[in-house]
Amino acid sequence: MVRLTLDLIAKSNNLKPRKEETTSRYLKKITHLNFSDKNIDTIGDLSPCKSLSVLYLYDNHISEITNLNYATNLTHLYLQNNCISCIENLRSLKKLEKLYLGSNYIAVIEGLEGLEGLRELHVESQRLPLGEKLLFDPRTLHSLGKSLSILNISNNNIDDIRDLEILENLNQLIAVDNQLLHVKCLHPSPTERSFSEKKDLEFLLNKLMKLWKMDLNGNPVCLKPKYRDRLILVSKSLEFLDGKEIKNIERQFLINWKASKDAKKISKKKNSKNEDASNSYIRQRDRA
Repeated sequence: MVRLTLDLIAKSNNLKPRKEETTSRYLKKITHLNFSDKNIDTIGDLSPCKSLSVLYLYDNHISEITNLNYATNLTHLYLQNNCISCIENLRSLKKLEKLYLGSNYIAVIEGLEGLEGLRELHVESQRLPLGEKLLFDPRTLHSLGKSLSILNISNNNIDDIRDLEILENLNQLIAVDNQLLHVKCLHPSPTERSFSEKKDLEFLLNKLMKLWKMDLNGNPVCLKPKYRDRLILVSKSLEFLDGKEIKNIERQFLINWKASKDAKKISKKKNSKNEDASNSYIRQRDRA
C-alpha cells in the first residue's frame, strides 16, 4: 500500500531535484491533485499545499479521512470507492462545495456540521451490512439545510426520507434503487397517522419548494397507481421526474383533470346533503 506524502506529490509532478525552498514554493501553488487508483491507503500531511482546491483520491484503499485539516481552500473532494466507514475531520474545510463519498462503508451521514458552503453530497451505494440502511444525523442535515442543492443517496436500502425536509434549497435529489414505498398513506391507524403523514413523498415535496429534478427509479413506490401523476400535481417546481421531463401540457392536463374530479366530488356531496335533508323533511312530515 502507499501513503500520500509531499515527496510522492513532488515526484508525481515530475519535479527535478531542486532546492527545498523551490519545492516548497511549488507545493504551495498546487491547486489540483489527482491520485486516483494509486493503491493509497493513508493520507499524509498535506499542510504545505496551501492552495489545494481539488483533490482526487477515488478508487484507492483509504480507510480514514485524515490530515486534510489544513487544506482550508479545498472546494472539491473525491473519495468514492475507498474503505471509509466514518465521515470525520472535515469540519475545517469551510470552502468545500462538492463531496463525493459513494461506494464506501458509511452507515451514518454525519460529521459535516459547519460546512455551510457544501452544495453537492454524493453518498450512493454504501457497502452496508445486509438489512441495514443509510441513516442521517439530524445535526448534519440541519447544518446543510440552507446550502445543499444536490444530494445522491441511491442504492442504500433507504425506506424513509422524511428527514430531508429540512434541506430547503435542495433542487436535485437522486435516490434510485432504494426501498421507498409510499406516495401517501391513505389509511394509517390513529397511532401511526402522524408518522405516516410525514413519511410519504407528497409531504416531502410540499416542503422542498425548489426541487426541480428527482429520480426514484427502482423504488417500489414507482409501481403505485398514478404515482407520476400524483407527484406532478403536488409539486409545482418539479421539472424532471425519473429521468423524464414534465412538460407544461402534461402538468396542465393533470391540473384540469383534478379540478374536474374535485368539482364532481363537491357536487356529489351537495346532492347527498340535499337528499338527506329532503328525506328528513319527509320523515318529519309523515310523523305529523
